[in-house]
Amino acid sequence: MNIPDLTYNADGLVPCIVQDADTLEVLMMAWMNAESLALTLERGETVFWSRSRQELWHKGATSGNVQKLVELRYDCDADTLLALVHPAGPACHTGERSCFFRTVG
Repeated sequence: MNIPDLTYNADGLVPCIVQDADTLEVLMMAWMNAESLALTLERGETVFWSRSRQELWHKGATSGNVQKLVELRYDCDADTLLALVHPAGPACHTGERSCFFRTVG
C-alpha cells in the first residue's frame, strides 16, 4: 500500500472530497488523519476522523450507507484527497444523497 507524503494541517488532518465514481457527483467532504487514511485503504471503505466526536468514523457503520472505495487520489499540492466511491445510500446525515443539496442566493 503506497500512501503518499501528504501535507496535514496543524490538527493532523487533511480534507477528503467524496465523489460518486459513476456519476461524478460530489457527495460530501470530511477529514482524514493518517490512521483513517490507512484504514480506508485497508478496508476498501471510507473511514474519516470526526472532529466533533474526536474519533474515527467508518462511514455507514451504523446507517449501512457505506462508501466502497474505487480510487483515492490526491491533488498537486498533496494537501487534499479525492475519494471516488460507490455509495450504498445517501451520504448526508439528513438523508439527502449529497451533502451539497443547498444553493447560495
